[in-house]
Amino acid sequence: MLVFIDESGDTGLNMACKATSPRFIVTLVLIEDREQATAVDERIQALKKELGLRAEFEFHFYKLKPAWRERFLREVACFEFFYFSVVLDKAGLTDHGVKTPAELYRYTCGLVFELAKPYLRNATVVMDGQGTELLRRELTSYLRRKVQAEAHGTSLIHKVKLQDSHKNNLLQLADMVCGAVARSLTDKPDAAVYRRIISHREMQVAHWPR
Repeated sequence: MLVFIDESGDTGLNMACKATSPRFIVTLVLIEDREQATAVDERIQALKKELGLRAEFEFHFYKLKPAWRERFLREVACFEFFYFSVVLDKAGLTDHGVKTPAELYRYTCGLVFELAKPYLRNATVVMDGQGTELLRRELTSYLRRKVQAEAHGTSLIHKVKLQDSHKNNLLQLADMVCGAVARSLTDKPDAAVYRRIISHREMQVAHWPR
């Protein structure tokens, strides 16, 4: 079982700053079968060629034109993957003890893993290792303590790997799914377009605090 994690928004907590996003969203994409993971990977790589893009091009939701977002999501929608997302409203966190960006990141990831926990079995978790690598390394330790400790002897997470998203098409899949969820929460004209395409792959999108 393979799990891919990506996020939308930032972990800033200074809500007076206009650059700080009001929400932080973490999405978990789960692929049970490695053969299916390979098939999705190959389809994404082939799509790059079909669109006239270089082989090392990275699909990133917010950098793509709308037609390419739709094309990507329609091409992958037929494959067997499922996703969970947690949409965290930062303004509602006053009673939850989250005081730093690292705590916000761990907290939100912990919530999305709680959603997916009934489906996790010996999972290899892959996360983007670029940029805030320290947060990811801290999260590796956090997940092993929190999720494994509550598994009652069942191995839910086998290992956590850090990889560069520009070299991993399935991390790019997680980015595109997370971007679709984030866009659906806006008032932009295309807000409903992308998430609808992959709606049959959605397991749960939870808003927090409730």
